[in-house]
Amino acid sequence: MAASALKISLIPNPNDAYSYNTRKFAAFSSSRNCNPSFSRPSSIRTQPNTFRPVQASASASGRVSGSTPLTFDVVVVGAGVIGLTIARQFLLGSNLSVAVVDAAVPCAGATGAGQGYIWRVHKTPGTEKWELAIRSHQLWESLAESIRIEGIDPLSALGWKKTGSLLVGRTADDCSVLRKKVEQLVDAGLGAEFLSSDDLLAEEPALKLGEECGAAFMPDDCQLDARRAVAFIEKANRYFAAEGRYAEFYNEPVTSLLRSESSGDVDGVQTSKNTLHCKKAVVIAAGCWSGSLMHNLMQNSEIELDLPVRPRKGHLLVLENFKSFNLNHGLMEVGYVNHESAVVSSTSSDSSTGHDANTASISMTATMDMSGRLVLGSSRQLMGFNTEIDESIINRIWGRASEFFPALKEVSLNNSSKSREVRVGLRPYMPGGKPMIGPVPGLSKAFLAAGHEGEGLSLALGTAEMIINMVLENPQNVNPAPFSV
Repeated sequence: MAASALKISLIPNPNDAYSYNTRKFAAFSSSRNCNPSFSRPSSIRTQPNTFRPVQASASASGRVSGSTPLTFDVVVVGAGVIGLTIARQFLLGSNLSVAVVDAAVPCAGATGAGQGYIWRVHKTPGTEKWELAIRSHQLWESLAESIRIEGIDPLSALGWKKTGSLLVGRTADDCSVLRKKVEQLVDAGLGAEFLSSDDLLAEEPALKLGEECGAAFMPDDCQLDARRAVAFIEKANRYFAAEGRYAEFYNEPVTSLLRSESSGDVDGVQTSKNTLHCKKAVVIAAGCWSGSLMHNLMQNSEIELDLPVRPRKGHLLVLENFKSFNLNHGLMEVGYVNHESAVVSSTSSDSSTGHDANTASISMTATMDMSGRLVLGSSRQLMGFNTEIDESIINRIWGRASEFFPALKEVSLNNSSKSREVRVGLRPYMPGGKPMIGPVPGLSKAFLAAGHEGEGLSLALGTAEMIINMVLENPQNVNPAPFSV
């Protein structure tokens, strides 16, 4: 699962800067019908067309508190990797001021519990997301290189590792698909190659799949640590707080939009604690809560907006001090490409969500993170906002991984309970598989960046670039039309 789960830490990590807040958030969100990211707003509020701008005063950390109305050029709702990279893009690419608002803290939602890969081996050239994916990857590589030039180790700062990626098949039919995949990637200018069973075994000795197996291999693919990357971006954003250009409003649910009585333009947001006006834009980047948030914010409006972003539950299993084998690359099975079989059920036993709680798609993914932990995934379920750990899903993930790594069959999962971590969370799922990025029809100065599902980390920088170019009316590097709201 890529950058897309709410982390529930079974073994608290004293070195985890967000562990306390994240556990509080997880506990709060365990109630089936509660919305853990935003409280239910009462209406869209209107404001006079003119108001006296108030310069924000922030501490060195960027945190602001108090009830005095504040004015920024841009207000970003959501402090996941999408929201924080959008803020970063405005701070670096313009002289605009930015406020970031979130009902919790960074990495308390989808970003904080993903697997961290930004691979391209499973993506398909020529599809509508391809251009955005490639642009985002270029921007991640540029960021890693820029901080390396500054004398900062990208591994330490971002968890950045050039691991290479393997899309693995077990049958002759799988290999036929993989050979075509390699041809497509090579034709698109990427350094991909097909590995035979012997070549694959040489790259990953723990992977034992028989003589018919093979893999598509991209040796230059990378992965990073989402928490480290977000912490780095947040720290860089806070540099602008001293200039009065950046402020954070965490643990503040958005309760309403502010709109001009005369023009109807969006003028900002009301949070549980602060009134935040905007001059240029409000950007909604609240992950899987974006749909329900916008619905609630617009419930008394005449504007009709269909934003079908839904939470898609996923599990990851993380094993500390794993010694049975080592991985040299990031891996996923070829079936991951079609790992979208969790379906909406019209006969669900859960009438409140309309989803079949018993339907789950399991696909093998495996990585070693920068701390040497084995990270196994992944699952997909449409179960509303339910974030409870399901041990049967963990067992299925373990069983699926054991089919690829026989050494796991000799390890008792039950005996690993004290050295394991389970990450459970909610991907922002969109029917059709594309995020919505762009202006909200009928709401001048309102923009949306949501629905990235498991690709939030890999598409974040390209999304941020697209949003700032829209707001500032700059030329685009990626065609935004496929992602229009």
